[in-house]
Amino acid sequence: MNKINVFHELHQEGELLFLGNAWNAASARALEAAGFQAIGTTSWGIADSFRLPDGEKMKFDEQLKIIREIVGSVAIPVTADIESGYSEETEIIVRHVLQVAKTGAAGINIEDSMKNRSGLRDLAEHAECLRAIRFALDAAGYENFFINARCDVYLQENPSLEEALKRAKTYEQAGASGIFMPGLTEENAIRKLAAALAVPLNLLSLPGLSDAEKLKSWGVRRFSIGNALSDKIFAIMREEARRMVDTGDASSLYDR
Repeated sequence: MNKINVFHELHQEGELLFLGNAWNAASARALEAAGFQAIGTTSWGIADSFRLPDGEKMKFDEQLKIIREIVGSVAIPVTADIESGYSEETEIIVRHVLQVAKTGAAGINIEDSMKNRSGLRDLAEHAECLRAIRFALDAAGYENFFINARCDVYLQENPSLEEALKRAKTYEQAGASGIFMPGLTEENAIRKLAAALAVPLNLLSLPGLSDAEKLKSWGVRRFSIGNALSDKIFAIMREEARRMVDTGDASSLYDR
């Protein structure tokens, strides 16, 4: 079974897929060695490793290079965070997705946030983009390639469950394999959204929303840590480096 089908099967009903998120080959190998069944890339973590802000500030070719290195460094499936597709033109977004599929990745996250202006992409326009992506992937032999449609309603100023449900169902009908709703934390809303969807609901780990088993009981089928691990690792590196500069002593590196 190829990695695309393995990754698809990991989303089987009744189970919860817990994803670690990598920002380079070394972090991907560490997550694999720890026992994660699959990993996702984190665009935030990748950008931060180059001291750049998130939000498609890197060129797509640079992001693709890191994705390729991560995919090639592990035996487990990898899903790639491609933000909003690095374009507002559907034709270019589809081309980018196919390039990601050719790296050996098993899926993508693609979000409905706008990068050059505030707010979310027009609902009908984004649904049409998802349909075009699904058609192109299937036509190119990438059936079951996982399209995780990230809906950023809960990252806006005035989120509503009604809008989240409308967008999630529309994306599902347009061919999304799963719905990713970062920022959603309220139990009742999570349960309603999970029950309304035939495809898996994916949530992002946040303070107070970190227990995979609890989320599984609420109907969540996929859970990821996003940039939280890379943020922590980079913070530790900065702290240790600062301590060495301040003290002129590297002994802290050998503390257990």
